[in-house]
Amino acid sequence: MVFKKTALSVISCLVLVSGSAIAETPQLIGNYGDWAAYSFTENGNKVCYMVSQPTKAEGNYTKRGDIFALITHRPSEKTENVFSYITGYTYKNGSDVTVTIGSDKYTLFTQKDMAWTPDQDTDNKLTDSIRKGSKLIVKGTSARGTLTTDTFSLKGSGGAHDAINKACGV
Repeated sequence: MVFKKTALSVISCLVLVSGSAIAETPQLIGNYGDWAAYSFTENGNKVCYMVSQPTKAEGNYTKRGDIFALITHRPSEKTENVFSYITGYTYKNGSDVTVTIGSDKYTLFTQKDMAWTPDQDTDNKLTDSIRKGSKLIVKGTSARGTLTTDTFSLKGSGGAHDAINKACGV
């Protein structure tokens, strides 16, 4: 996985999502299998996240941007384990995304090119599944009606999660 060149893309997305314009460049905490852990300072507050890209991206599309799965801690906002998904295209309006890890299934809501869980409880359960699982599968539908299936390796996700927990004091 190549995380260094994608870190700025990810941080740009994180900053846009948070609505903040003042953030430092992310610092690599470490690479853990197929996941990487980063931290940065935003408006004077520490933010930590772990990120991965799919090992396989399937769908009948001609153009698609970068794809990322992330788990983010923002201690100053009292949020942790926030799962977000950047899909590389605009989702079909009002569509849901399905995340499957083993026998565990989660439904995410969409907005533009991103998807999230509906609440903190689901974030925590999904994060626990990611730590324990071996493969994460995400299915969504683009604004043009294209079904996509992205597969992620969860190798190293536990180590990356431990690293962001330590870095952000969670």
